[in-house]
This record gives sequence, structure tokens and C-alpha cells, in this order.
Amino acid sequence: MHIAWLGKKSPFCGNVTYGREVTNALLDRGYQVSFLHFAQEESASENWPDCPEVVLPFLYKSQVYTIPTPKSSKVLMAALKQLQPDLVHASLTLSPLDFRLPEICEELNIPLVATFHPPFDNKLRNLSSSTQFLTYQLYAPFLAHYDRVIVFSRLQQNLLIKLGVPPQKLAVIPNGVDPQKYSPGFSSLKTRFNAKRLFVFLGRIATEKNVEALLKAWKHSDLGADSKLLIVGDGPLTSALEPFYGPEYNIHWLGFVAEENQRIEILQAADVFILPSLVEGLSLSLLEAMSCGVACIATDAGADGEVLEDGAGVILNTQGVTIQLKTLLPLFRDHPEITQLLGEKARQRVLDRYTLSQNINHLEKLYAEVLQNQAVFFS
Repeated sequence: MHIAWLGKKSPFCGNVTYGREVTNALLDRGYQVSFLHFAQEESASENWPDCPEVVLPFLYKSQVYTIPTPKSSKVLMAALKQLQPDLVHASLTLSPLDFRLPEICEELNIPLVATFHPPFDNKLRNLSSSTQFLTYQLYAPFLAHYDRVIVFSRLQQNLLIKLGVPPQKLAVIPNGVDPQKYSPGFSSLKTRFNAKRLFVFLGRIATEKNVEALLKAWKHSDLGADSKLLIVGDGPLTSALEPFYGPEYNIHWLGFVAEENQRIEILQAADVFILPSLVEGLSLSLLEAMSCGVACIATDAGADGEVLEDGAGVILNTQGVTIQLKTLLPLFRDHPEITQLLGEKARQRVLDRYTLSQNINHLEKLYAEVLQNQAVFFS
């Protein structure tokens, strides 16, 4: 089967990781894959699939959304005519091209599957989540024209059904990680930072990630010199926050870490992973930390609470994150037996529900169903 994968390769974000991991896994299982993506001047990330590529022109591209050029639709249609794939899988990049895709694929008689990534907070408790809800409202009428739409959780599925997407169009296939690659292991990072207890945030330094709530709680808690907080990532709020929360508070800013092995080393050294987001989809960073056997604290934004339910981690309310963390940080510093137990439960949760292999099994089944429906329709 020939899959035309439409996504992006930069800048680094969960969408980029998702595209890389899934397409590599499909190639490993014998699929033919063509990767159609918005051109990037940046150096490509590591471990990209070795497959034919088609470059789509764009005017602007960020971690959040993409603005294609007016001719990108023509470039895409010409490429699909030449490639003649059995199926198009679009990892939606919040681009105007997303809305044209059903029309293009219908004209070419190619089945179209989408993965819908935008973060959300099902309870609409804050301004950021309300803004994301508008994205869902905007996309819902167009998603109904895709052959199938992949979402990451029951909550996301229910939200789209309420917005009018037919239930039969939606398939819940959670993100998955490779538990052999992301696994507990030795790391010398604690020695490097002279730490007995290591707390880690890994993600974009932006409003929706609510990093300042964590920084305020850490600064107020004064956990001592033996406990260190690593902030891994970059974003628009870095320059505003870093000067006020630095090494004098045992906080170390590592910036964006491109090397996957270095990110794994950081997670293997961590005692606690903290994700204080206001909105989420299903955080790959959270799943990667869990797979490495790290005790995890995350808000119930998006599907993250669903991932940690029933004792696989500690779930925070998105309201009052700083207050909640002020209580939890000293507890997790003083009781390594708790973090060890939570780390073991987190790892087991990933093995039970969130492996990349399980993800691809479900994806193969979905592809087969979509192609079968297409064959029946044209028979």
C-alpha cells in the first residue's frame, strides 16, 4: 500500500515527532510512503524516513500553524496525480490547505484520513482553552468531509461529536511511543547538575504550557540545593521568564534539545516530570517520560488526565496549579519511594495502552477499512 503522508518536518513540535515516528513505523512494516511537507530552510531533524519527498511552498510556518502560498494547492494536486497513492494521510498543520484537502482528494478519487492535533481543555476553564475551542468550531464542518479523522482521546472525540462531526468519521487512536527506545536507564545528568532530586519540564515555553505557574511554585517552595529543576525547550516566553528564575533558585534552562538521545538521557535522569499546561492534545513528552519510568504530574487539560487516571500519575486541575504544586514538590522531594512507585505505574500504563506498535496496529486496521469502503463505493 502506498501512503502519501502530508505534514511538516519543522519547526520541532509534537506534530513533527508524530509524523516522523509513524512514517518510519509504516516503512518498517513494508508500506510505501511519500512524504509531502512544507519546505524548510532549517536543518532536518534526525531519524527522518528514507522515502520520496514533495516540497510544498509556504509563506509562514510556526510550531502552531502554517500559511501556504496560493499555488500550494496546485503543487499538491500535481504531486498526488503523479504519485497515485492508495491513500492520503494528513497530519493537520492548522493550515488553510487543510480545508481544501477533501475537495482535492475527492476530485482524484483518493481516500483521505486526517490526524487532528490541536490542544484543548474540555471544560473551557481559561482564555487559552476558549481560543482553542474556536479552532475546533472552525474545523468541525470540514472534518466531516474527510473519510476518517484520527483523534487521541475519548474527550476529543466527544467534543467533535458535539460540534457536529459524525461519530462514524472519528477514530480514537492515542499517540504511542517506542518503549524500547524510551525506557528506564542510567544517566549521568544528576552528577552534572550536582543534584539528588531532579525535576523536569520539557515543552514549549508558551502561555498555553503555563510554565510560570511551575516556576512560581518552585521558587516559593525553596527545595534546597540538592533539588534541581530543568526547563527543556524554547518559546516566546523564554526571554521574559528566564531572567527571574535562574540558577540562584536551582533552576537550569537547557533550551531546545534537538538530539533525541539527549532528551532520553534527561528523562532517564529525572525523578519527576511536570506538565502544567492549560490546554493539551495528548502530550508525547508526557508519554515519553512515563515510558522512561518517571513519576509524572500533569494537568487534566486535553487527554493528559485520561492518560494518568487510576494512579498512573498525579493529576492537577488547570486552575490553581501553583498552589497545588507548592504542596506536591516538597512531598516528591522527601519521598523517593512515592516517585519510584509512580514511575513504575507510569511505565506500565504506557506498555498497556500507549506503545507505538499498538498505534500502528490500529492505524493499519483503519487504513484497511477506509480502502474497503472506497472499493464498495465504486463497485
